[in-house]
Amino acid sequence: MGRIEGRSAGDTKRLILDATARTVRRDGLSATLDSVAAEAGVSKGGLLYHYASKAALLQAAATDLFESFRAAVFAAVDDADTEPGRLTRAYIRVSFDDADDVSTMRDNVALAAHLMSEVDLEALAIADAERWRTDLADDGLPAATVRLVVTASDGASIGPLWGSVLHPGDMDLLREQLLDLTRTAEPAA
Repeated sequence: MGRIEGRSAGDTKRLILDATARTVRRDGLSATLDSVAAEAGVSKGGLLYHYASKAALLQAAATDLFESFRAAVFAAVDDADTEPGRLTRAYIRVSFDDADDVSTMRDNVALAAHLMSEVDLEALAIADAERWRTDLADDGLPAATVRLVVTASDGASIGPLWGSVLHPGDMDLLREQLLDLTRTAEPAA
């Protein structure tokens, strides 16, 4: 399989990362480079041109998962919102929006679980969590408010995996209550 004319390197990398996600969700970490290449519709050599090893490919897939969520949150920041907590509110909105799409959420949790079981990728998760802690700490809200709303948002976003105890109306109410907490909290000193 040669290079597809008209497809950029970025397009090919995206195909490979999407195929990696599908393959790892299906086969776990036993997914092979051959199976990823076949899923992406590229040659193994083409895959290796972009990702020199399985470890590099898995690291790119984990980074892509974290960065996709980060990009969604930053894109959800309301430009008209100039009050403290605007990033935290975007985090809540994206977390609850993701919970509405149970299939995608299930896929993302399965992918994350497989990837994070790889010891070498644990550092990426720790670094991502630290970036969020820093970004949200700088959002102008008290630390206690951020801890509460982020933990509740994270829990609510994966609740549907277990047959969520909350009904859809309860989820909507919880989302609004968490958003309200970010508006009524005293700004961080």
